[in-house]
Amino acid sequence: MVQPRSHRALILVPIVALVLAACSGGGQSQSPGASGGTSGKQDVEIFSWWTTGGEATGLQKLMDKFNAENADDHVFNQAVAGGAGSNAQAVLKTRMLGGDPPDSFQVHMGHELIDTWVTTDYMVNLDDLYEANGWKDQFPKGVLDIVSFDGHYWSVPVNIHRANVLWYNKKAFEANGLKPPTTWDEFKTAADKLKAADITPLALGDKDAFASGQLFETILIGTLGAEGYSGLWTGKTDWAGADVTQALNTFKMALSYVNDDHASLTWDQANDLIISGKAAMTVMGDWIDGDYIAKKFSDYGWAPVPGNDGIYDALSDTFGLPKNSKHPDATKKFLTLLGSAAGQDIFNPLKGSIPANTTAGNPPAGEKQYDDYLKSAQADWKTDTIVPSLEHGAAAKPSWVSAFTQAVVEFVTNQDVEATQASLVQAAKDASAS
Repeated sequence: MVQPRSHRALILVPIVALVLAACSGGGQSQSPGASGGTSGKQDVEIFSWWTTGGEATGLQKLMDKFNAENADDHVFNQAVAGGAGSNAQAVLKTRMLGGDPPDSFQVHMGHELIDTWVTTDYMVNLDDLYEANGWKDQFPKGVLDIVSFDGHYWSVPVNIHRANVLWYNKKAFEANGLKPPTTWDEFKTAADKLKAADITPLALGDKDAFASGQLFETILIGTLGAEGYSGLWTGKTDWAGADVTQALNTFKMALSYVNDDHASLTWDQANDLIISGKAAMTVMGDWIDGDYIAKKFSDYGWAPVPGNDGIYDALSDTFGLPKNSKHPDATKKFLTLLGSAAGQDIFNPLKGSIPANTTAGNPPAGEKQYDDYLKSAQADWKTDTIVPSLEHGAAAKPSWVSAFTQAVVEFVTNQDVEATQASLVQAAKDASAS
């Protein structure tokens, strides 16, 4: 039975871009032989960068289920590891342009697919799947809008991640009589107390620049609100405005409390500072929950980034159907499994994400269950205002994301509010012109 969606607002942007940093694995690609052979079956090739950990395990479980239930078809993951998906995207481009597409491929929700392959007529729309499976009533309207173009649906979302989460060490907070800050003024008060106790208030690992960009993204959300933040990408909010100036000053204040070695650490190495108790807080996407679980750390809590209560900064992975797919009918059957509540409840608890399908949320007995964080995220997903993540591919085209991130990187070094705001204004003008 289809569950009714809660009343919710969705702030959309017309352009959705690339980048899903921190959500890809390492490892080697699989072939049909590596997957156990395909005797008597046609091989259906799924192309992704999920090669290790829970993401690879979750996808394999879906493939195992499909293969067991379909006598004539054998789905396998022809994966290309590394580069937060950039390595896979390079190989995919060569194959698509060369007329040798996989049967389906992993792609970030929105215009990573649409701008690259839909507008150039390389993809088949999936309207029939959405109609046959009732997905127009099961995926939130905002998700439907983002996977749509020119009146058609082009990909199937399999998960949702959240970018605007404040994670904290419970013992450090309890020892210093602290509660999660709900405003940046409260953050500063807590940070001063932690600093006096010789604890780094805010762990940051921006060896990969997205981490500082993501921190500033969440500060923009908290300062401008959902509508004002999303207006930055549609031209409705002025980058030269006082709210952006305030956000930059808040960012400058937050940076004064980070670890000195932030530029040499990755996001997960920064997270190790939380685990060890050397730092008390960090701002990162909810893949960090999986990092805690993998490292057997349980003394952590979570809360919205200050000012972000009631707002869900979202990103997603999807799969589509290329033209010239060798097995379009079998591929559609597999895409049906990916979009189903049953399929998403097998995959997402292992991936460390929540289902995009609002009727999901009850994994079968014997499968991995959603942990406490993921249960809380599912509840928020159904009630919060959803905004698209910039650093993770849902708010602006790649050139704009790059210009934004470069401005942030320079700001982390020079902390010049006026110059950085001018750079952000120029980036918006350049994006509009192009």
